[in-house]
Amino acid sequence: MTTPTLHASPELVAEAWLKTVVGDIVATTLPKPQADGTLSWADTGFVTLVTVGGTPNIYVPLRDPVIGLSFWASNPGSQKPPWRKASNLAETVVAATLDHPNVPRTALALPSGYPSVQVKSAYTVGDPRRIPDDPSSYARYDIPGLVIAWTEVTP
Repeated sequence: MTTPTLHASPELVAEAWLKTVVGDIVATTLPKPQADGTLSWADTGFVTLVTVGGTPNIYVPLRDPVIGLSFWASNPGSQKPPWRKASNLAETVVAATLDHPNVPRTALALPSGYPSVQVKSAYTVGDPRRIPDDPSSYARYDIPGLVIAWTEVTP
């Protein structure tokens, strides 16, 4: 029996690219509180992502998915959401997409077993917007779309 070939996915690529921008505070789900009730990401904030659209190119192996982003911040011990912290995290990603010489990544590393990918471009579709009334008192900003054009690197 042969081992199936692993292929990159839009969420894997977006997560890896975002980690080059904001560090290791990116995943598809928000981490749960620790056993003592504290949040591992309280000091830094956190970014969650989900694929919301896009169409693979039918003629060349180029992908350009649209990724929805949420930027979270917490203010432990307070009911007042830290809006500026969440907003700054979102604006950091916007600024990174506008830093055109540094957007492309020629060999973005994915988890073990997956091929490397080349990121050709990244841009946002829509400005960050505040999402009010979170029942947990987290601050949250969303960017409706981050488009990342990429292709797998053939060995």
